[in-house]
Amino acid sequence: MADGSAAGTMLRMNTPSGFEQLVAAAAAQSEPQVLLFVFADSQLPSDATPAQRETFEQGTGGELTPLMCVEKELAELTSFDALVSESRAVGPPWQIVFAAGVSGSHGRPPSGAVVEQALNTMVERVRQGAVHGLLALSARGDVLSFS
Repeated sequence: MADGSAAGTMLRMNTPSGFEQLVAAAAAQSEPQVLLFVFADSQLPSDATPAQRETFEQGTGGELTPLMCVEKELAELTSFDALVSESRAVGPPWQIVFAAGVSGSHGRPPSGAVVEQALNTMVERVRQGAVHGLLALSARGDVLSFS
């Protein structure tokens, strides 16, 4: 039984994380990519019902509040832990980071205006809870899903 547990651990260790999969997918694109990150917190709305309060206290539910955002070129991303450390050093505490990519064209990275528009769109989507199509990660790097 100990051998089965060790093999299971080794398999999990070799499986790329959601963050690593995102970076690998971006690196595999034919055009230069910039990855976008929106760091958010989950807060209980002031008019929450007792059921919403109970759910929130159990660690789910609430409203997403974007706290900060950043764009990163692939060369700037060494690891998820480094991204977390950097974000903790410069911004407020967060629970969830949403990630997406934006593509350049003709061998050039996307322009600053394109990146800014994409970040603004992401922030608004997070604010509205329209997070389908975005990679959502906990501060530990776990992939999150929303229904």
